[in-house]
Formats: sequence, structure tokens, C-alpha cells
Amino acid sequence: MHRALALIAVLTLAACGPASPGVQPMSPPLDAAILDQEIGEIAARAQPASMEIAVQNLDGGEMWAWNGDKAFPMQSVFKAPLAAAVLSEVDHGRLSLDETITIGEPDISPAHSPVADAWPRVTTYTVRDLLERTVSDSDNTAADVLMRRIGGPGAVTAWLRGQGVKDIRIDRYERELQPNLYGMASFRIAWKGWPAFEAARNAVPEPVRRAATARYLADPRDTMTASGGLTFLRRLSLGQLISPPSTALLLKLMGDTRYGTSRLAAGLPPDARLVHKSGASATDLGLTPAVNDIGIVTLKDGRKYAVIVFLSATPRDERAQQDIFADVMRVIVKAAG
Repeated sequence: MHRALALIAVLTLAACGPASPGVQPMSPPLDAAILDQEIGEIAARAQPASMEIAVQNLDGGEMWAWNGDKAFPMQSVFKAPLAAAVLSEVDHGRLSLDETITIGEPDISPAHSPVADAWPRVTTYTVRDLLERTVSDSDNTAADVLMRRIGGPGAVTAWLRGQGVKDIRIDRYERELQPNLYGMASFRIAWKGWPAFEAARNAVPEPVRRAATARYLADPRDTMTASGGLTFLRRLSLGQLISPPSTALLLKLMGDTRYGTSRLAAGLPPDARLVHKSGASATDLGLTPAVNDIGIVTLKDGRKYAVIVFLSATPRDERAQQDIFADVMRVIVKAAG
């Protein structure tokens, strides 16, 4: 299920680019024996769900991964790379954080979306407003509007490729992906808000929904591998993706997020910090297709680690899902020494 620590370290460093000249790892090596044993036990406990777990020491690039070469559906995790692409446009003068965007009916996307809930009472936002809502509030309408403003999903994926970030695919807007997940027709304004969307979803026959979810889980679109996610987090942390002010803003928004705080963050010691982006699909017919969390952990002594945890096709309830993420984080902290 996992790859040897040394091999993945070499492959990941090749993907991330060389470390700065003269920089040596300041951290003790990850304890691979602890990771192999205890992460393996957690992954076994999570079955029949699949898990992808990866950690990288940001001092020197050493990496460990479980199921690390498999692509998993991102859900709202994609909003962190999207935000970086938006901020790159700001850095290059093609977009301003103060630009005003007016939201119309064709812009509305499925829940979760406070922007959609407020429409049409509130229709005007700045790019800065939408960026904050995309990352910190995981707003689907805000994300779709920003993605359209910079050229669409293909433009975001192309930007990532240009930055050396491979194995992250962004292919669909949320207003397309979320109905696809349940075998629904194209999104329409009558489905605005979670109660309306849920009712429309539940009107789809169960066999159709199950088949659509199975297709979603096998679909290579809108997915991330461990290598792709760690490369993104590493380059973001090192300031290699966007300007220093834009990097600081994105990390702040990831630190201010109001969602997923009972996952990785719940397994951290009180003196550690986490900036992260979580994502999850709704539970339907006893199955949650995707529950994810990625982020950068800073321990008390200043050591930093990028962490990726994806849980796919789990029948467990929300509390059990959260416990799995917290336990993974506790093992990673233990293995870091």
C-alpha cells in the first residue's frame, strides 16, 4: 500500500525542484517504522474506505506516503490551488483585489454557498471578498465566479502545470460537479440552498445515484495525488508560487478557515499551528464519497510539515471520520519526534 520512504523522497524532490543551495534539513528524520505500523492500522480500521496519507518535511523534502500514487477526488480542497491561481493574476496586474463583480442568476452554484443564500438581496462583491469566502468559508458560488473570471478550470490546471505542480486536475465548476456526483440534471436556480438541492437529489432514483457516485469515484477529473498536493503545499510555503504578499494572504485565509477544524487540527498538540483547506461531499445512501484535509503544520519548535489526508467512499458517520483524521495527525506528530 505504501512506498519506501527513501524512494518517495527522491521522487518528490525531483518533482518539487532542488532545494536551495547549502540548505540542509534541520529536522530529525521521520520515523518510518511508526508511520508504517500505525498509519497502516488506521487505514485498516477505515476499510472499506480507501485512504491516501502523505507527509513531507518542508526543511529538506523527506516524504512518506500511504497509497501515494493514487488520484483521489478533491472536493473543496481544490479551492486552495484556485486561490493561488487567482492571486497570481493579481500579482501580474491582470486582476485587482478591489475589482467589483456582480453576481447574476447564472453565477449561482449549489450549497455550500452563503453567497448564493444571500442572492438576490446581495449581488456585488470585491475579488477580495470572494477570495476570502472561497478559502475561509468554502463558498461554491464564490469559487465558481473567481474561476470563471480567470479563464475557467482549464486555466487553473494549466497555471498549476506551469508552476511545476503536476497531478492536480481541476476540470469542472462546482455547479457542474455537484449535480454530476448524484446523477442529477444540470443545476438550476430552484435548487439554490442545501434544503432545495437535497430534495432534488433525493428525487433521483437510488440506483441512478449509486451509479453516479461510483462513476465519480472512478473519474480522473478533479483529483489530486499525494505528490501533486505536497508539491503545491511545499511551493506555497516556500513562496515559490505567488508573491510574498499574496502568499501571506493565502496562508492567512487557510489559517482562518471555519471548516474541517475537527479533522487534522483535532490531532495537533496545543502548541502547534495548522493552515489548511478541507473538503467533503455530502453523505448520501449511507456513503460519504470524499472527506479530505490538506495543510501545513508548524510545530512548537518551528519545524514545518505538509500533510495530505484523503478518505474516499466511507460508510462511517461524521464523528468516526473526524476521529480517523485526528488519529492520523497524532501519528504524524509522533513520527516527527
